[in-house]
Amino acid sequence: MPPTPLVDLGDSPADGFRRTVLPNGLTVLSEYMPGVRSVAFGAWVRAASLHETRDKMGVSHLLEHMVFKGTKRRSAKQIALELEALGGSLDAYTSREHTVYQARVLDEHLDIAADVIGDFVFKPLLRKGDLDVERKVVLEEIGMVDDTPDDLVYEMHNETLWGQHPYGYSILGTRDTVGALGTDDLRALHERAYHPAQLIVAASGNVHHEALLQTLERTGWLEERPGNAARLIVPPAAARPPERRHVSRDGSQTHIVVGSATVGHGDPRRHALVLLSVLLGGGMSSRMFQRVREELGLAYAVGTFQSFHADIGIHGVYVGTGPETARAALDAIDAELTLVADHGMPADEIALGKSQLKGQITLSLESVSARMYRCAGVELYGEPYRTLDEMLALVDAITVEQVADVAREFFGPERQTVVSLGPGSEF
Repeated sequence: MPPTPLVDLGDSPADGFRRTVLPNGLTVLSEYMPGVRSVAFGAWVRAASLHETRDKMGVSHLLEHMVFKGTKRRSAKQIALELEALGGSLDAYTSREHTVYQARVLDEHLDIAADVIGDFVFKPLLRKGDLDVERKVVLEEIGMVDDTPDDLVYEMHNETLWGQHPYGYSILGTRDTVGALGTDDLRALHERAYHPAQLIVAASGNVHHEALLQTLERTGWLEERPGNAARLIVPPAAARPPERRHVSRDGSQTHIVVGSATVGHGDPRRHALVLLSVLLGGGMSSRMFQRVREELGLAYAVGTFQSFHADIGIHGVYVGTGPETARAALDAIDAELTLVADHGMPADEIALGKSQLKGQITLSLESVSARMYRCAGVELYGEPYRTLDEMLALVDAITVEQVADVAREFFGPERQTVVSLGPGSEF
């Protein structure tokens, strides 16, 4: 049996959620889902672009690539093959706040998934020869973003909105910073952040918590490991004053992002912001889609987005349109933002938006991977675990007044930073 945990929260009566903090500092969360034969297993490292200095931009993402290049027990090909040969999948990504390694496997293969991920997370070789090769891969990835204007414009908007703060950094880094990173940089980050106390393991599907703890013990996750258990420091964030910026670039379209800072993940206004985003640009029935595409024919793609970090968030609108219609498309977006900032949303639209949002939440939670992410979010953002019914009740509780308040505070056109990328001078 595993060592006695420091904290062990019992099963939720409805959904079998469990949380354990082990003596080596590792936090383990799980949610049992009856009726499935698969497990989603993931490890979250509390280190990403948010914790980087400007001259080391991209080091977290490069390390994420490099751990897959081999350990003493497995070559890069063996890491790739071991789960795929069983019909499973293995993936990783770096976000602004976390680096994530995840697998989806049959329930009978959970030990293998935990062993593979634990092996490369804790014991990567980080060889110079591998870095020389993988650096080229990351530079190609940067090149792909540079050649994809509807991705690049988001990077430019983040940089403009956040300025010198790490929220404005490119997660991938730049050609200069990635080109200058060495194995010493990777090892320093690995020793600093890839420590059990800096990690969260989450699993969902056909997995019982005690069995998960036993799996982690068998595969080495419960070992004491050297390193610094202290959390990485995050500088306080503040958005820059609103501005409008155009970057001239050849192409057949102008890509525009309109957006501003909002609230952090733990702020209760987040729920009203999500609902308002759904109503404005969350689908074909949304106001932005109906006005900009269906009525005016100004764009093929238009929609809203939002992200909530631990301390601050962002909302926005994206549109891709012809250079000759860019001004009209932006005017139409500004008009919709003005309308909701001045008048909020009527009760009948809010009721429809609630129905749409509740449907999206319910459908998403039929996925074992989505449940795994929900488990991790409990720990990452200090939120209470909520059953599906409790989550839906939060949506039902959003009032017309709350939607009007967040619309007035965050959605007025005068608050927005606007970045456009396309042919010609500023329109």
